[in-house]
Amino acid sequence: MEKNDGFEFVDIDRIYHAWESNFTLSISPRSLAIAFFSWALHLAELPGKRTELMMEIFTKASRYCDYLRYAYEDREYPDCFTPASRDNRFRGAEWKTWPFNALAQGFLMIESFWESATTRVHGLSCHHENVVSFTVRQFLDIFAPSNFLASNPEVLKLTREQSGSNLVRGWFNFLQDFKRALYRERPAGVEDYKVGVNIAVTPGKVIFRNRLIELIQYSPATGQVYAEPLLIVPAWIMKYYILDLSAHNSLARFLVEKGYTVFMISWKNPDSEDRDISLDDYRTLGVMAALEAIATVVPDRKTHALGYCIGGNILSIAAAAMARDDDDRIASLTLLTTQSDFTEAGELMLFIDECQVTYLEDSMWYKGYLDTRQMAGAFQLLRSNDLIWSRFIQDYLMGERRPMFDLMAWNADTTRMPYRMHSEFLRELFLDNHLAAGRYIAGDRPVFLNDIKGPIFLVATLQDHVAPWRSAYKFLFLNNAEQITFVLCSGGHNAGIISEPGGHRRSFRMSTRKAGEKHMDPDYWLEHTPEQTGSWWTPWERWLAEHSSSLVDPPSMGAPEKGLPPLGNAPGAYVHLD
Repeated sequence: MEKNDGFEFVDIDRIYHAWESNFTLSISPRSLAIAFFSWALHLAELPGKRTELMMEIFTKASRYCDYLRYAYEDREYPDCFTPASRDNRFRGAEWKTWPFNALAQGFLMIESFWESATTRVHGLSCHHENVVSFTVRQFLDIFAPSNFLASNPEVLKLTREQSGSNLVRGWFNFLQDFKRALYRERPAGVEDYKVGVNIAVTPGKVIFRNRLIELIQYSPATGQVYAEPLLIVPAWIMKYYILDLSAHNSLARFLVEKGYTVFMISWKNPDSEDRDISLDDYRTLGVMAALEAIATVVPDRKTHALGYCIGGNILSIAAAAMARDDDDRIASLTLLTTQSDFTEAGELMLFIDECQVTYLEDSMWYKGYLDTRQMAGAFQLLRSNDLIWSRFIQDYLMGERRPMFDLMAWNADTTRMPYRMHSEFLRELFLDNHLAAGRYIAGDRPVFLNDIKGPIFLVATLQDHVAPWRSAYKFLFLNNAEQITFVLCSGGHNAGIISEPGGHRRSFRMSTRKAGEKHMDPDYWLEHTPEQTGSWWTPWERWLAEHSSSLVDPPSMGAPEKGLPPLGNAPGAYVHLD
């Protein structure tokens, strides 16, 4: 993984790929070409499939022609093609009028045909099928009638009502965004949210710092606190303060007000000098170093531990290694939107194969890290209708900016990924699935998730496109602890977790599996677990209290007498590193 000081011919290839990746969102053109060639080759050898497609396009075209004949005169004539459940592009009443209904139905017909053409191809690997189907969808979405002024009735109506002023505003929005992109500035409105001023403002002190983390200890808000402290391990793909946003939706504030001593890791934003930081360094310099510091401040007490996303990955690895080594300092384990078995990791697996991972490694090799713009582009593609085209329509055709809010501002505060760590993460967890298989090496020996025996609380979100909930649910098959509680809450990867009590449209499902009870598959679980209204924070806090002991006086802020004096106020220095 180290950068070679001597010249090798492969370095020419790496430099070329690093340059090329600036124009491809770090998606390997060769990986796409292999998938499409495999699809075309299989389709060429399947006369039955080709015949089925010919009959299907004839049937669909006939239905569409019948629709055109009757829908011209009857606005209430039923549609012949139905969009997917999450496709809201043609839901408005204006799309029921001629000729826009014909345009929408024609697009859905083409979309439906290509879905059939790229799926259920006999003999084609699942990965290649998913890549081809996904890529074709992205290409078709470019030409959706909703994306153009002349074919979008909602935009045309607004343009008539506002005499074209929406297009003027949209043009200025486009110029502003183009300038910000050119100078690599953050989106408009982010400047209204300042870390340490109106977000990430829960009072606390930085009590420990090394080359990878700062450890924040939040000030107590109650006269007494639970004896066991709580360590929060956020994901390092973004800044830590998603769990300490505004006062009303800060998980850190919620916990200290409930009587917990809360510690939070703030990860450093790595640069080229950090290229050789390994995934195991994130365990030792991150989780284990934080636990050592907490043990210094609060000696002789176990610690509740919470990990979020890839922070949950490194926390679960650390917990398994501690169990392996008879280290019982963790009182309970909470994992938020965390996958352990990556065999069904959702659409992110579209970007994970040997060709693609090698391409990413080459793009990171030159700089020593994965650039934030490259990561953001790939994630946007996973939800292109929501994150790209709907914004294009609203910002540039309708001329209406979505108001910035704290979660959006945090989402724009991206971080880099060190070369070695990200390569190991993609290969060992995603590509080779070493953690689930018991092959992942922590220290000098493999770890096994089944060794973790304390109480476990798992949280997944229903609309998660990063860590699909059925994939997160697999942790129940990898661990037989005495008690595992699984919660499935509404919302997506981030908005579902930031689910403060009293928020609108919050709901969740929750059940507990005890040791010896039979397993349930995720779909059966979903069908037989009743939905509850409210925030998952509330039952989780009760669960934490049940697994805590007595109330005690709050500990000191840091431990100056033991070499851990407060180094400054929260949110610290690392969160400000760009």
